[in-house]
Amino acid sequence: MKSDNGTVYMIRGHEDDEWVSPEPAEAVITEALFDATGLTEDDIDYIGSYVDAAKLRAVVGEGDDDTITFDVEGNEITVTAGGDVTVA
Repeated sequence: MKSDNGTVYMIRGHEDDEWVSPEPAEAVITEALFDATGLTEDDIDYIGSYVDAAKLRAVVGEGDDDTITFDVEGNEITVTAGGDVTVA
């Protein structure tokens, strides 16, 4: 899902009976990165500098691809079409 301004939105992985709302992919990915590591906003650049927006949109926005994996400051981030984000 994307907005007219090009922002990519995603729905986080959830249980079927939960009410959910789309969130900007950058916020979801950044939160997962911060939760899994000791990194802060001062340690990273804009997420768009680590991953191609068109490729991310192909996974979370259009569902054309199943996953995308990219590196942020030595951490491997994988985002799935279902809205799951893992940090390794």
